[in-house]
Amino acid sequence: MANPLAGLPAVHRLLAEEHLRQARERYGAATVRAAVREVLAEARRRVAQGEPTPASPALVAEARALLARRESAAYPGVLNATGVLIHTNLGRAPRLPADVSGYLALEYDLDAGARGERLAPVVGRLTRYFGAEAATVVTNNAAALVLLLAAHAPGREVIVSRGELIEIGGSFRLPEIMAAAGARLVEVGCTNRTRTEDYARAVGGDTAGILVVHRSNFHLQGFVATPELRDLVELAHARGVPLWVDEGSGCHLDLSRYGLRREPTVQEILALGADAVLFSGDKLLAGPQAGVMLGNRTTIAPLRRHPLRRALRPDKSALVTLAITLDAYLADRPETVPLYRLLALPESELRTRARRLARGLNAAGVPAEVVATRAVLGGGTTPDQTLPSWGIALAGGDATAARLRRATPPVIGRVEEGRVMLDLRAVPPEHDRHLRRALLEALRS
Repeated sequence: MANPLAGLPAVHRLLAEEHLRQARERYGAATVRAAVREVLAEARRRVAQGEPTPASPALVAEARALLARRESAAYPGVLNATGVLIHTNLGRAPRLPADVSGYLALEYDLDAGARGERLAPVVGRLTRYFGAEAATVVTNNAAALVLLLAAHAPGREVIVSRGELIEIGGSFRLPEIMAAAGARLVEVGCTNRTRTEDYARAVGGDTAGILVVHRSNFHLQGFVATPELRDLVELAHARGVPLWVDEGSGCHLDLSRYGLRREPTVQEILALGADAVLFSGDKLLAGPQAGVMLGNRTTIAPLRRHPLRRALRPDKSALVTLAITLDAYLADRPETVPLYRLLALPESELRTRARRLARGLNAAGVPAEVVATRAVLGGGTTPDQTLPSWGIALAGGDATAARLRRATPPVIGRVEEGRVMLDLRAVPPEHDRHLRRALLEALRS
């Protein structure tokens, strides 16, 4: 009986095919040879399992497809039709564009003609906008907390409510972060009820500070109690210890203007006397990934001198984008920031866009239904609240969703009850034509 594997061509035979000769000019000989070997190895596996031996043209097509996939952008832009505006897996908040392709005065003082401080431009903007005495920036909010604790609480106690011992994305847990920074966690209260007296009993000679943590991705209700921040500030300062707030989401505007429940802002927390407030740059600040730390000079100054600061400093693109974003808020133009522009879209406009999109798809032979939906802000910012929105529903469930992810640009929706829901709340209006073209490309065939 003939060996079915003998019917597979050798590597040099496939490389001699015309299409792969052309591919060598585009991708390089070594890259094409590696792709051919990978395709042949996969073909041998399939044949050994009883599948038919593929012909050379099919193997050439597989090699070309593999090469094309690997040439595609490492982080391609997508159309976010999930209805989640701050989507962790899609880069959190959409950012303002920032061109950092060439040289820039990153650590250069143009007036003095000498080396400057890379954080000075954003620190000035942060202190002006938030009304803080001092500020600094690191790579993300977890890094901000690590730096704060490493500078102020190595080997000492930090008091945290049991109801705030959160786990953030990627299974990173607050107690583990604190341990990595060298701080000793002291838990007070219960999961659902913590009082000021619980903190008061825990403060002692080895207390480095009291840490208040924003609850991300969940909301406690019912038989619950949480001290007023004002009371905790008063207690901490009366006992001679600082109070730090890991605010997480970075709320800095009145969210009720966008139909959401009002949340305490960073500015208000600082005004109450918190010694430091930490938050993410790419959530409600709607800038780049960064960890922003604001507070009094006594708290922030040691962070600048700590050895970890250099290891955790943000790169130039993050700093440029952060400065541009802060300029928009300082000019009182929040709707020029993509996230707040999307939040401000009226429901009537979303409904009109959904109807227009569905009408075009139906006319092209792609069945689409206009649906009212509920969008969410996301990013652990307002876990129990939704926003009115509109979109379209497509048949096909997971199979249709997979085809949309392979479109150009990829379209990311959500599957509900066997249908793909495409919510327009997080899709900028000027991208509707790209969305329609991608849907037709993926589904009309």
